[in-house]
Amino acid sequence: MAHTNNIAERIIESNPMIVQQFRISRKIKETHDTFSIELELPDSMDGFSFNPGQFNMLYVYGVGEVPISISGNPSKNKILTHTIRVVGTVTKAINNLKVGDYLGVRGPYGAGWPVKQAIGKDVVVVTGGIGLAPLRPVISYLLTNREKYGKVALLYGARTPEDILYIKSLEKWRGRFDIETLVTVDRAVGDWRGNVGVVTTLIGKSTFDPLHCIAMVCGPEIMMRFTIMEFIKKEIEEKNIYVSMERNMKCGVGLCGHCQIGSTFVCKDGPVYCFEDIKDLFQRREM
Repeated sequence: MAHTNNIAERIIESNPMIVQQFRISRKIKETHDTFSIELELPDSMDGFSFNPGQFNMLYVYGVGEVPISISGNPSKNKILTHTIRVVGTVTKAINNLKVGDYLGVRGPYGAGWPVKQAIGKDVVVVTGGIGLAPLRPVISYLLTNREKYGKVALLYGARTPEDILYIKSLEKWRGRFDIETLVTVDRAVGDWRGNVGVVTTLIGKSTFDPLHCIAMVCGPEIMMRFTIMEFIKKEIEEKNIYVSMERNMKCGVGLCGHCQIGSTFVCKDGPVYCFEDIKDLFQRREM
């Protein structure tokens, strides 16, 4: 876990199953089935430290809990942000909560994206759909420490323009000269005049040094498979490709075994993995 800075965080680190109550301060509708929530920290916490790529277990009392990636800015540790797609009982219950209600939180858990290993290199982030949520902290981190990196590129794909996440953030990033932001949709509707096609078509539109590059990929299984294939064709080494395998996590601390893949536990050893380390598992299992 990240460095603790107060008594409350040290207690949580010694017992990672402890649930803290956070008050919902803001809800943001992102798309027709996706929303973001901002949580105020309890009075007992001075800040919430996390690494880009880590996740929390969010608990609705009387309903259950669900693993959700942290999608806020790591440098702004007074507000805890999660972006959630409504797909099951717990996420529906979270969506029914209102500003002022309380939500249980455990964590943060898991391994994050290799932002420190990427220092001095180009960074290419490829993501699809809600996969942008676990990678938004990466973009925030890279831009906060922009002088430490080479070229930074974000390649993002969505099914339709209505499914695009974080429209305001994307517009802000597209207006900057120190990050290349390319967006595509599988199917154009309405007045969309941007790129049309799967997200892998954007890889050829971006210019980066494949020999000095770290690639980070998060999205649906088929999208990640084809993206990795394209990167390998461009001679990015497998050891420099990282993927998120955030699936089937139940406890967050490797006790229940739900997320075990071979000898690894996604909640403890992942959800971010170096592709070189898991390529055999990645190719065999349905993720």
